[in-house]
Amino acid sequence: MDVFESLTGEYEQIVYGHNPDTGLRTIIAIHSTALGPGLGGTRFYPFPSEEAALRDVLRLSKGMAYKNAAAGLDLGGGKAVIIGDPATDKTPDLLRAYGRVVDRLGGAYVTTADVGTNSADMVFIAETTKHVTGTPDASGDPSPNTAYGVWSGMRAIAERLWDEPSMKGKRVAVQGVGKVGAELARLLADEGAVVAVADIDAVAAGKLAAELGADVLDAADVLAAECDVLAPCALGAVVNDASLPRFRCRAIAGAANNQLERPEHGEALRTAGILYAPDYVINAGGVISVAGEVMGYGADEARARAAKIADTLRDVFGEADAQGVSPALTADVLAERRVRSAERTFGGPGGSR
Repeated sequence: MDVFESLTGEYEQIVYGHNPDTGLRTIIAIHSTALGPGLGGTRFYPFPSEEAALRDVLRLSKGMAYKNAAAGLDLGGGKAVIIGDPATDKTPDLLRAYGRVVDRLGGAYVTTADVGTNSADMVFIAETTKHVTGTPDASGDPSPNTAYGVWSGMRAIAERLWDEPSMKGKRVAVQGVGKVGAELARLLADEGAVVAVADIDAVAAGKLAAELGADVLDAADVLAAECDVLAPCALGAVVNDASLPRFRCRAIAGAANNQLERPEHGEALRTAGILYAPDYVINAGGVISVAGEVMGYGADEARARAAKIADTLRDVFGEADAQGVSPALTADVLAERRVRSAERTFGGPGGSR
């Protein structure tokens, strides 16, 4: 992949960081700082190649720009990846070295936890940069607020499909029972939804199912489960050419990032009669939580903002209906409109606020 070609017309900056003493190999992508510093997590993952890591960080940083814009946050979009296996390669010294890479960006990028990192890791990163959020003594783990935002967003799904803002009695298949997926399943079960769970970790799925009285689905078959709402809460690209014919759900609404493998899959879902809650809209509760450290609000305000995700989705669904297009396209247009407005106001990408 040509790096400068990747930047053209969209991304402001791509930074490669390397520290041979700790084995650090990292890529940071900043999509836009028109609304403010680019806030996004650090993903620690054993990518098969540097090109795969670059593709992922570019895709994710753009998603963060749209997520922050759609959530009404005065923050831009950035993301980082660290290439390696967090189970064997992650060390305090590596995280400190990574913090120094972040710090050299001078605040253009603010990091937090993501796949393969957690709030405890942010403590080590914070030793070498102040441009970090989500440490245990600050906003902490954003997962509960992510789950709460998805659960709140399902109010808009329920209204649209069943004219009632409740998931009580509806069957929801939750793919992935990590911190977010498990908490979402608990919220749904408490509400009276009929919950089914699936995870590549069958033990974790079974344990959560026993706790909630939920069904367990095979991880290989969950996307084809007959349900009212499919909630992807693991890795992305679950909506693709192979999965589309298999879906037997009324709606897709979950916490995973980048659920559409390609943009045109949003229209494919609309054509198939499946209501899609754009991922970066419905899963914004986590970034809303950690953004409080940058924007100056606390946990109560973060929870209140996450509850308003349902209102944002209602607007997206209404605009999509009016235009005769998919909710995915509508969300992109609304997010881009806010970013472009900021660029005009503050002097283009990277302009000071």
